[in-house]
Amino acid sequence: MASTDFNLTAIMNDISDVSDSLASLEFNMDQFFLIIMSCLIFFMQCGFAFLEAGSVRSKNTTNILIKNLLDVCLGAFAYWGIGYAFAFGSGNEFIGHRHFFFESLDTTMLSHWFFHFVFAATAATIVSGAMAERTEFGAYMIYSFIITGFIYPVVSHWAWSEEGWLYVGPGNGITYQDFAGSGVVHMVGGTAALVGAAVLGPRMGRFVDGKPVDISGHTVPLVALGGFILMFGFFAFNGGSQASISQPGDGPVVALAIVNTTLAGSFGALVALAIRRTGLVMSGSWSLLTTINGALTGMVAICAGCCCVHPWGACAIGVIAGFTYIFWSWVILKVGIDDPLDAVAVHLGGGLWGVISVPILAIDSGIVFRISDAEAWQAFGWNLAGAGAIAAWSGILSLILFGLMHCLKILRVSRELEIKGLDIPKHGEPAYPVESYGHGWGAMGIALEKHTKMNGIDNRVRLYSSLKIRDQPSYLLGGIVQILQCVNC
Repeated sequence: MASTDFNLTAIMNDISDVSDSLASLEFNMDQFFLIIMSCLIFFMQCGFAFLEAGSVRSKNTTNILIKNLLDVCLGAFAYWGIGYAFAFGSGNEFIGHRHFFFESLDTTMLSHWFFHFVFAATAATIVSGAMAERTEFGAYMIYSFIITGFIYPVVSHWAWSEEGWLYVGPGNGITYQDFAGSGVVHMVGGTAALVGAAVLGPRMGRFVDGKPVDISGHTVPLVALGGFILMFGFFAFNGGSQASISQPGDGPVVALAIVNTTLAGSFGALVALAIRRTGLVMSGSWSLLTTINGALTGMVAICAGCCCVHPWGACAIGVIAGFTYIFWSWVILKVGIDDPLDAVAVHLGGGLWGVISVPILAIDSGIVFRISDAEAWQAFGWNLAGAGAIAAWSGILSLILFGLMHCLKILRVSRELEIKGLDIPKHGEPAYPVESYGHGWGAMGIALEKHTKMNGIDNRVRLYSSLKIRDQPSYLLGGIVQILQCVNC
């Protein structure tokens, strides 16, 4: 009998050990999942950097690149010091006020901090593109710190903290629906970008007699590369917002979010391209840049509901996002605001539509499924109220911030610097230094090497040809023949 009791006790201990091990494994899997997703989202900063660098003129490339880098560096300082405390520290329904500089923060929450830090950095990066090529570097550092450390964290507390008033809802079970930040991230960044670009004013030469004049970026391939990186990053941005992978149902939700992101981005790109080709709003062409921005707008719009709409709903969101991008881009130009990257159209326009779309298309609970249900319409109204509150908060604080810097004359660079470019006077590092190009053989010289053998020793004798290779095929062919003859002799 004693032996049986001993065996039962050992078995129970083994079961307890296995249970503890499984719980630990689940916890570590979730932590690892969040860290990996965060790293992939962090890589979106590279996409933003390429997209913005390609969209500006070569004389301002270094300037825009260092701003993208400092969005991370300043953002890490701001979010570590105050941002995370405002966002997720215990507090009230408006703002948190614990864990400043990680005070009393458990180490198990560090992955949570990192995940939300990369979101905060994204919100700040959106603004730098809209204000590119004419913003004082000091002013940029000020607004980047404040957006990452205060403006964005307060909004994320409203929507994603269990204490936040948007999260709690009006008291009848309805809550603000924004899974991956169409409103919390993209509307905040887009609204700040709109206000900043408006207060700053357009680049010199962007509008002549009230009509917009194109100012082309200096490298389309870099824009395309940045666009691809951002689209790749959106898979983690949306899929990672599940925040865990160990619980039943986590995998399908992540998969649905990623599939919906793909479909919404694709349909946004196709619709924007088709509208551009018709020439109804802009010049009729198969525009690569419009296609990229249409895809990004679709992915921004699906952020809010990527986990809770059918794939056909994601297609519908993408279609309307394509129209949304074209409309917002046209309106911004009509009111005389210069946005070199169309950041306002992509992020504010796409984000607003995304917040509105969730209560309309959410599986089983959306208006299209329960059109006569009062709760479905109440959910729509609460999301609309949330979008309005986010836009008002971001817009008013941005207006105060940029307006104050404008009054102090520290917001915009001088006319001379804007004309000549910011890379050399501000950073001393041109992106494309002229002295680094060319070769030592003269403009038209061709250097050939001939191996000869004298007294058993190989000597390399340089033969210089003063051939003048001109545009005519006969001169080119003759030059090639002479080169081959020299090599074979």
